[in-house]
Amino acid sequence: MFAHKTLLITGGTGTFGNAVLRRFLKTDISEIRVFSRDEKKQDDMRHQYPDAKLKFYIGDVRDRDSLKDAMSGVDFVFHAAALKQVPSCEFFPLEALRTNSLGTENVLTAALDSGVKRAIVLSTDKAVYPINAMGISKAMMEKLAIAKSRVGGRNTVICVTRYGNVMASRGSVIPLFIHQLQQGRPLTLTDPHMTRFMMTIEDAVELVVFAFQHGHAGDIFVQKAASATIETLARALCKLLHAENRIEIIGTRHGEKKFETLLTREELVVAEDLGGYYRVPADNRDLNYASYFSQGRAAVSQQEEYNSQTVPLLDVDGLCELLLKLDCVQRAMKGEPIPL
Repeated sequence: MFAHKTLLITGGTGTFGNAVLRRFLKTDISEIRVFSRDEKKQDDMRHQYPDAKLKFYIGDVRDRDSLKDAMSGVDFVFHAAALKQVPSCEFFPLEALRTNSLGTENVLTAALDSGVKRAIVLSTDKAVYPINAMGISKAMMEKLAIAKSRVGGRNTVICVTRYGNVMASRGSVIPLFIHQLQQGRPLTLTDPHMTRFMMTIEDAVELVVFAFQHGHAGDIFVQKAASATIETLARALCKLLHAENRIEIIGTRHGEKKFETLLTREELVVAEDLGGYYRVPADNRDLNYASYFSQGRAAVSQQEEYNSQTVPLLDVDGLCELLLKLDCVQRAMKGEPIPL
């Protein structure tokens, strides 16, 4: 479906954008456009990927006008531009709203105006039962995307992909732990019993491809993922790097949850199990929730929600196996310094 088509990636210079770019460069797609506001990162990418398919556009999703030229003639959009750091959004909630919510509204409006065929927006488990500004802004982003999907219908199919923690992404805890281990410093844990979904960037990108290929208007796609405590993560990294650094508990940061949720109870009941993924349809007008909960899907309805506490937790060995897939871990095991 991507042959001779044009893809636009907003936030294309970030970890997720880079991974999507690498995945689609391997296809027979005609053109990939990277839209972001960071000219230095774009220049770095221009040298890293000397490919004629790749085009760069400077702009900001907050500015609808800056999206017009980038969106012209585009077939597919993957919207990854966002403010992602929980503490930053907590201290500057209006900035999170402007980028994550209103920025998405601008991207999807431009996509509709330009006749884009499919648009996928990137969400997070923090949007489910949100307690922090980042999660609230992403929850509103999901609502905006679903509302826009009703406008776009079959002409512009808009879907949402919702993820847990993408391991070793920029600003995440794994590069921090590796850096601390290499410096001989204590590993700083907020709460050793805190659990998080763990998934590799390659797995996450495959969900994007799946959503492009199979999504209907307003769908939310969730990938089934493993989960682990933060203490297990720290001990797994210590084992792989043969380190004996002590662990220091520093307390929960602003806006952090003890565990994250990928599907609410209401979503889980109506979700379609697709093997490695769940699909949550936008509208279920014919569904009687009261009778649905009382009569059918007993195995599902008994489960309150799909969160990082209710799925089986990885032990140290299981998490080591997953961590070995990460480039930064493999480099660290060879003694290469891992910058923050």
